[in-house]
Amino acid sequence: MAERSVLVTGGMGGLGGAVTTAFRTAGWRVVVPQRTARPGSEPAADGVVRLLADLTDPAGTARAVEVAAGEPAAPLRAVVNLVGGYASGGLVHETPVEEFERMLTANLRPTYLVTRAALPHLVAAGGGAVVCVSARAAVTPFPGAAGYVTAKAAVLAFANAVAVEYRSRNVRCNTLLPSVIDTPANRAAQPDADHSRWVAPTEIASVIHFLASAESAPTSGAAVPVYGRA
Repeated sequence: MAERSVLVTGGMGGLGGAVTTAFRTAGWRVVVPQRTARPGSEPAADGVVRLLADLTDPAGTARAVEVAAGEPAAPLRAVVNLVGGYASGGLVHETPVEEFERMLTANLRPTYLVTRAALPHLVAAGGGAVVCVSARAAVTPFPGAAGYVTAKAAVLAFANAVAVEYRSRNVRCNTLLPSVIDTPANRAAQPDADHSRWVAPTEIASVIHFLASAESAPTSGAAVPVYGRA
């Protein structure tokens, strides 16, 4: 029986599958919210609990966190915020405010809502870890994606705020800064790129698991680059 639970948002994505596997292999009870039911997602693997939840909605987020924290024998000890989205476009003066705000909704809002709902449970369990995923673009922007760059920078700033506010309560918060992740979707979008320079999801999953585990207990407020050779 698992002795601790982790909530993994975006657990059905290209990176999320690797993260879910990493925690399940390590003996965690893994809770994976998904916005819609997907063919082939059921039955869940042993140790994985799947549920439908809209993580941009406060009520839906609260329900997902309650499920994650609802097993007394395996208290919630970690949250991994993977949900996000990407869109490119024109320069800032060419970007509609609706598109700009859509990136904030896709990237920052779920991270905020999930973390806010989970923090009381992590504190009650005696402490734990929150891992957020920003992007290299947050610290090294590129043109044509101001909404995405701003949203990922906001995720990083939010994670740093959580690290400061909850360090006295034994809750750590760290952020990953990936470059390009080697997923089928990214390969389809960039078929001519040198994929060997990208970072494999399993490599990032190992870093995320480390940041959620006791082995990284002294570390909070870190922005960890996972660039590979990209």
